[in-house]
Amino acid sequence: MAVRDFEEWYRALRPRMRPALTAWCGDPSLAADAMDEAFVRALERWSRVSEMDSPEGWLWRTATNSIRRRERRRTLESQLLRRQRDASGATTIESTGSDVDLVRALQTLTVRQRTAVVLRYVADLPEKDVAEMMGIAPGTVSATLHRARELLTEHVTDPGEPEPRTAPRIDGALP
Repeated sequence: MAVRDFEEWYRALRPRMRPALTAWCGDPSLAADAMDEAFVRALERWSRVSEMDSPEGWLWRTATNSIRRRERRRTLESQLLRRQRDASGATTIESTGSDVDLVRALQTLTVRQRTAVVLRYVADLPEKDVAEMMGIAPGTVSATLHRARELLTEHVTDPGEPEPRTAPRIDGALP
């Protein structure tokens, strides 16, 4: 395929995938960097990627793998800094907050649940496409989404309010 096809694919996919990736990882900057890296890799391998059954799935995996690598590195760096602070006797102040937002709630889900939720409701992909991108059966996607909505409801419900009858809404997309 020609580079022009890549450009059209990029323009169509980026506006949908970046917010989904941001919701998945909880960090807009990290999501933007990972999405850019994934698109660069896709362009470098476009002749192969364009022929795949699911170029979107390849892009999603590439971006999420990039985020996972960066998170592992960030965790290791934090552990090292903590050890250094502990050794030096320095104290730190941890920030706390009582507001529970959707992105924080998404981080409480398993990777599979979070991936299914953001692909289905933030990227607005049909369940069959989510299943294909995740490499699982459509029924597994449905069950995963059901359980994830239950967990999200627990995390975004204000203790002073009665339990909602439906799951929380993500950009107006959840039933």
